[in-house]
Amino acid sequence: MENKYIKRIIDNDLTTWAADFDRMPLLLRGARQVGKSSSVRNLSCHFENFVEINFEKNKKARKAFEGDLIPEEICNNLSYLLGKDIIAGKTLLFFDEIQACPAAIESLRFFYEDYPELHLIAAGSLLEFALAELNSFGVGRIQSLFMYPFSFNEFLHSLDEDRLIELIDEQTENKPIFDPVHQKLLQYLKIFLITGGMPKVIATYQATKDLLKCGNVLSQLLNSLKTDFAKYRKRVPELRLTNVFNSVANQMGKKFVYAMLSHNYTIGCARRATVMPRWII
Repeated sequence: MENKYIKRIIDNDLTTWAADFDRMPLLLRGARQVGKSSSVRNLSCHFENFVEINFEKNKKARKAFEGDLIPEEICNNLSYLLGKDIIAGKTLLFFDEIQACPAAIESLRFFYEDYPELHLIAAGSLLEFALAELNSFGVGRIQSLFMYPFSFNEFLHSLDEDRLIELIDEQTENKPIFDPVHQKLLQYLKIFLITGGMPKVIATYQATKDLLKCGNVLSQLLNSLKTDFAKYRKRVPELRLTNVFNSVANQMGKKFVYAMLSHNYTIGCARRATVMPRWII
């Protein structure tokens, strides 16, 4: 099933960034599968050329960042490697999963200083781990924009319920929502909570209205997230990440109790465990 793009609130921020004469390279940050890449691809419709590089998949592209970080040379090398034109003012260059190439993160500041006319967006998950290992991040030369799962309003928009969004914005204590409409909104809220606000799950509901299929997509997504825990075993034991992930879900809606994390950890260890993988959760 091919899902069409669902407009996000962040699209307006991306369009504003692209039109800004004094823009900086943009670092789009957020958890996996919240729609970062899709939003950038949607923005690319406003450009003649779009060049996307996923540093987790394309290991050869990482070599362009070995040695001196000279933006125009980097672009020339990437252009020859990919067989695509990278032209300032006409091309949107997208570095995806940039945490897999720390030198590419370092290069962003030089793109602002030496090649500001090029539209450059980078995105990645768990960037905090990668940034912690860099000597300099380029303060004042890189713009960060954080992206999150769908909001309830975005979910309503995906279902063409823009009139309900307007109603929510207009309602006051003295002007409550008509009760049958309120019940309709509550039903939508329950469905929204089931989707977890994740784009792929919401797209499945938009296309099929089948909550069973949505549950299957969500289960697959959870499994892929847990599989990714192995990538961070050098910093946090994989089992500890799994225990924290499961415990947060089990204790949702209640006060988080560290002692319920695992009988194998002391409270001090549990506190550290909840701090270190917070970006995953």
